[in-house]
Amino acid sequence: MIDLTWKVFSMTGNIDSYLLYKEFERDGSFAAENDEEFESKEFDPPAH
Repeated sequence: MIDLTWKVFSMTGNIDSYLLYKEFERDGSFAAENDEEFESKEFDPPAH
């Protein structure tokens, strides 16, 4: 999940995504195995 929030931030520049990323990083409640679930899914950000 932490990788997903970083990918969203890096693709969109959305500050809320960055703050969520930092919260996950600080909390550390997500194991690496949870991140692997989302890495295989494609993310298609909305067009502005």
